[in-house]
Order: sequence, then structure tokens, then C-alpha cells
Amino acid sequence: MTSPEAPKIDRAALDRIIQRAAELQTGERDVGDSLTPDEVLALGKDVGIPGRYLQQAMLEHQTAVAATPDQTLVGRIVGPAEVRAQRVVQGAAEDVIRSLVGWMDKNELMVVQRQQAGWISWEPLRGMQAAIRRGTASLDTSKPKFMLSRAELVVATVTQLESGYSHVTLIGTLRRTRGEHLIGAAVFGGLGVGSAAVLAGFGLFAVAIAPVALGALISAIWLRGVRPIADRVQLGLERALDFLERGGVKPGHELPNRGPGLIDLLANEVRRVLKP
Repeated sequence: MTSPEAPKIDRAALDRIIQRAAELQTGERDVGDSLTPDEVLALGKDVGIPGRYLQQAMLEHQTAVAATPDQTLVGRIVGPAEVRAQRVVQGAAEDVIRSLVGWMDKNELMVVQRQQAGWISWEPLRGMQAAIRRGTASLDTSKPKFMLSRAELVVATVTQLESGYSHVTLIGTLRRTRGEHLIGAAVFGGLGVGSAAVLAGFGLFAVAIAPVALGALISAIWLRGVRPIADRVQLGLERALDFLERGGVKPGHELPNRGPGLIDLLANEVRRVLKP
């Protein structure tokens, strides 16, 4: 007779267990109200946490900037005009930016718009290249789909911290998307009011309220579409930071030489054919 399988522990439970174990471990020592960085490293050594992870976590805590929620009326009702994510990763600032460019080129429909020292922005890829990328991605179900294509602008700011660490902030702008949803909601609401006025003009007052209610309902549903888009862009930013955090940053001399991809070859061939 086989013994029953031990119950599995999910990620949320694992986080609580680790947090509680750390509390029990620190409870055996008099840590006081505050600790110096060296004391934190010593405590982490007792618990068994490698020093480089503690160093990275402390830098992330020191440089973290709390995101200010959009307190405007439109922001509270419809959704944010921008989303952001930030993290401290291992690597020099120039290597982080180089890795981000490679990630965006491979996993998102974004193209570099501007680039300066420690700062880079992307805009959506359009035209034939975007169509080809979408077509090939639809055939490969093993990879997550593009997550940042609804953002009209993605900006990365990379600040060098201590040797070997950089602070990365990613911001995705959604003002155009939010504006389009506001315009759509206004159109639906206006059609409802206009239809009600026409019905009232024919003396059908009993049913004149129906178009107004229907227009208001459609407008509300339409406006609710902004937050799922913002959540997906937020997830896309976090996914890029996960890549950097899990060893995606490579020094320039370790990167292999990259040849032209399929899209580049197709685009060059089309340019050659169209060239007079």
C-alpha cells in the first residue's frame, strides 16, 4: 500500500513560512530597533542567506521610490495614465541597458526611440515588421505573448549604484489608450442621449430612458477595459525585470555576435526589390 503524497506548498504559503522562520531565527538574538548593514549581513549568514542577495535586497530597499497612485478623477474611475516597476539588479548600467534592448527586441513589439547615457525609450513597432512578428508569434504557443504593445512609450532609467549593482526603473505610458477609451465612452453615451431625444420627439417618453441606460451601460463597460490593459503592461515591465534579475545581464564581451534575423532579411529583400 503506497503512502499518501505529502501536501504541496504553494508560493504564498512558502513566503509565509520563510518569513516566519526568519522571525523565529531573529527572535533568538537581540537585534534592537535597527541594524547596520554589516549586522544585517551577519544575521543573514546565520540564517543561511548568501551575502550578495542581502546586499541586493538592501540596495533595493534604499533606492525604492513608492509609486504615487493617480489620484485624479479619471485615474480613480478609469485607470492610470502610466505604470511603473523598479528593481535593483546585478550588473553595470551599460550592460543592463544592452540586455534590456535585446530583451525588448526579442520578446516585445517595441523599437528604440531615443537613447542617452543611463536612459532609453521605446515605442511600438509598426508596419510590415510588426505584422511578421505577430504572425510568427501566433505559431509559437510555447512563449508568452507580447505584453507592452498597448503602451505608446516605455522608458527605462538605469542608475549605477555600488560596484556591480544598478537600479532600474521602467515606466509604461498609457495616456493615448486611456484617452481612446474616454472618447469611446463619450460617443456611446452621446448616442444614447441622442436616441432618447429622438424618441421623446416622437412622443415615446415611456421608452426614451432605455437608450440612455443602454448607452451608460456600454460606456461603463468600455471604460473598464483600461485597467486590464494597464495590468498587462505592468506585468510586461515586471517580466523584463525578472529577466534582468535572473542573470539576463551579461557583460559586453560575453555576448555572442548577432547576425541578421529573419525579419531583417525579409525587410532588406523588400527594400532591394522596391529600390528603383
